[in-house]
Amino acid sequence: MNVLLIGGGGREHALAWKLTQSPLLGKLYCAPGNAGIAEAAELVALDVSDHGAAAAFCRDKQIGLVVVGPEAPLVAGLSDDLEAQGILVFGPSKAASALEGSKGFTKDLCTEYGIPTAAYGRFTDAASANDYLARQTLPIVIKADGLAAGKGVVIAQTQQEADAAVEACFEGAFGEAGAEVVIEAFLSGEEASFFALVDGETALPLATAQDHKRVHDGDQGPNTGGMGAYSPAPIMTEAVCTRTMDEIILPTVSAMKAQGTPFRGVLYAGLMIEDGAPQLIEYNVRFGDPETQPLMMRLKSDLLPVLLATAQGRLGGMSLEWQTDAALCVVMAANGYPGAYEKGTEIKELDAASADPKAAIFHAGTARDGRRVLASGGRVLGVTALGTDIAQAQARAYTAVDAIDWPGGFCRRDIGWRALKRGA
Repeated sequence: MNVLLIGGGGREHALAWKLTQSPLLGKLYCAPGNAGIAEAAELVALDVSDHGAAAAFCRDKQIGLVVVGPEAPLVAGLSDDLEAQGILVFGPSKAASALEGSKGFTKDLCTEYGIPTAAYGRFTDAASANDYLARQTLPIVIKADGLAAGKGVVIAQTQQEADAAVEACFEGAFGEAGAEVVIEAFLSGEEASFFALVDGETALPLATAQDHKRVHDGDQGPNTGGMGAYSPAPIMTEAVCTRTMDEIILPTVSAMKAQGTPFRGVLYAGLMIEDGAPQLIEYNVRFGDPETQPLMMRLKSDLLPVLLATAQGRLGGMSLEWQTDAALCVVMAANGYPGAYEKGTEIKELDAASADPKAAIFHAGTARDGRRVLASGGRVLGVTALGTDIAQAQARAYTAVDAIDWPGGFCRRDIGWRALKRGA
């Protein structure tokens, strides 16, 4: 089977790496890809925002399955337009993608179906939002309703910060994404990531993971797209996973089906756990980045058949097998990230860094210039390793990090600290 993978980040490199291990795979194409993905797939210059061109490519190359990595094409309706032409897609419809495309939509769904989440308000003008804010307690969370590339969320510690966040949204800091604002009560506890494959009716949970959003050690500094992740997440005990499925995932799957917009793809729940009780922070409608990197390292089962079953609505009775080993990913980012950062710096010694068979270097923001690999984005590499526990996986990952010659980049040195604190 020929497969087209959409995207060009670390998540897509990890998916490509795993897909190439499938005996079912014929040819793997990727648009746009990166320097690392180029070693696993044929990169194609395809404008995926042109859905007609994407469909024509799929027909020409006899694509049996399209796997959509990032959220933007899903929210734009790529799945709908391809499937209308008989092309099978792993990734939800435009209507079902509202679970990520509109935070207000998800909050309203949670209220209607009794899914635990923070108290909230939705606003389309600054005056109403400020009036609501004046009656709330701090800290408080202000979110742009739409897709804002991970930058539309502010945890305000003071009234001044809250007012500034609301003002930024309505003054266009996030474009159309900030035309509506969601204000939420602050949830305390520990965050974790929970993923489930969903075929419209059946949900199959994946292994647990936990990421690190802050840019600096000790969870300091601004939020990023993720500076590292590990799997499994010790806080996600069997009891917490069961509650997450019963109280959050399965009610959401049922709700989407009842509303006539069944969800097919991977449902990624960002959770806050306190005293063993999970609450939903928000949904994403695609695999997480960098969580996908350790998840793919731990997955023993063939990925392609389960993605295919998800898209075809036949997940019932399927299961997945996972490595007992832990996995940990350290993100190497360009100096200055998540602010302005330099592009075009050369990265050396990648082969030496990946010499350990239990380590892998997943590319995110890279491009090739002849034989040279250059940084082309903010988050550039996902250095990932397996170990018998989190401590050993961490040691292996940082050994690989230290073998890379890249003065233009940096990383956190404490990925996995919460798990290590628990003795994992």
